[in-house]
Amino acid sequence: MFIGHLAVGFAAKKLSPRTSLGTLILAAEWVDLVFPVFVLAGLEHVGVRRSANPFLTLDLSDYPITHSLVAGIGWALLLGGIALRFSREVRAGLVVGGAVLSHWVLDFVSHTPDLPLWPGGPVVGLGLWRSVGATVTVEGLMFAAGLWLYFRCTRAKDRIGTWAALGLAAFLFLLYAMQLLPGSAPPDVRTFAWVGLGAWLLPLWAWWADRHREVSAP
Repeated sequence: MFIGHLAVGFAAKKLSPRTSLGTLILAAEWVDLVFPVFVLAGLEHVGVRRSANPFLTLDLSDYPITHSLVAGIGWALLLGGIALRFSREVRAGLVVGGAVLSHWVLDFVSHTPDLPLWPGGPVVGLGLWRSVGATVTVEGLMFAAGLWLYFRCTRAKDRIGTWAALGLAAFLFLLYAMQLLPGSAPPDVRTFAWVGLGAWLLPLWAWWADRHREVSAP
């Protein structure tokens, strides 16, 4: 998934209004943000393969540090603990940790069996990605719901708050649409990893937009 994970970040603002959208997007996308770092460092591995299905162009064969269930729980405890430490709010820690762990749950639904339960353990995945139509429908509905919840529980303080948030939503939709185009697969692994590092800009954009918004009155 891509915008399905981001939908969790947007929706989580409803559960933890005092937590920045940037933090929530960072949490929901965390393991995919650090994955290219580990690939470039040679600690995890991915291959590129030809496929007419745009969701099956990567051979995800070795990524237990980021994408195993045990690692997901560990990352959730780490980031949730950091959020608790700095916010001093139990709710913030729980929501951030839950957003991190939600990544593995959504990947379990979408991936073909390649997600290890623990490093070297059995791999699982329900395979939603096998159907492009079903994947786009599920992610599209999730994204729409996440945006609705975010814009329902916040309001713009100025023009930046309006257009930065709408621009982020539009940009994410455009990225997703481009992923569905023929020939959108990366040419090689290093290109995939370096392009993937660009996703670190998304939490920053979300933080900036959210700074110019405020929680709506109940």
